[in-house]
Amino acid sequence: MKNQLFRIATGLALISTSVIIHTGIANQIALAKTKNPTKCNIYAYIDVSSGQALNVRTGASSQHKILGQIPVNETVQVIAAVPNWARVTNASGGYKGTGWVSMPKLGLATTGYGTKGVKLYAKTNQKSQVIVRIPPSTNVNLLGCQGGWALVEYKGIKGWLFREDQCGAALTSCS
Repeated sequence: MKNQLFRIATGLALISTSVIIHTGIANQIALAKTKNPTKCNIYAYIDVSSGQALNVRTGASSQHKILGQIPVNETVQVIAAVPNWARVTNASGGYKGTGWVSMPKLGLATTGYGTKGVKLYAKTNQKSQVIVRIPPSTNVNLLGCQGGWALVEYKGIKGWLFREDQCGAALTSCS
């Protein structure tokens, strides 16, 4: 009798696991465990190499429903971030509203026109260590954000870019 109950319990466990994995419930459970988004207030532009518009979703996953699209080169305000995803609003064109987009599809450049470039900091503090100087008008990879600071990567070096040193517009110099 115990052996038969064990087999039934094992079978139910396997079936339940299969259902969770194949219905996408596992993704929703993983997202529910994601720590709270970091609040941000920066601007970035849509930088999709294929030239197509960027999907705006209800949540931070490609499994979430598409709300609309934002065309390439349009500027958005990034208001929150989780790993690889940004919550955006105030798009200059396309979807009007708030939603989640893939962080690697957002672009950011440096300002610093007429100078030797801008500083990339070790922390979100202008008194922290300067890691490197980035030349003016240089595109960088946006990795995340915190408040008005942007976590970026330049030539394999990661650091924080001060808000006044960021250009979130694709078709202007932000000078």
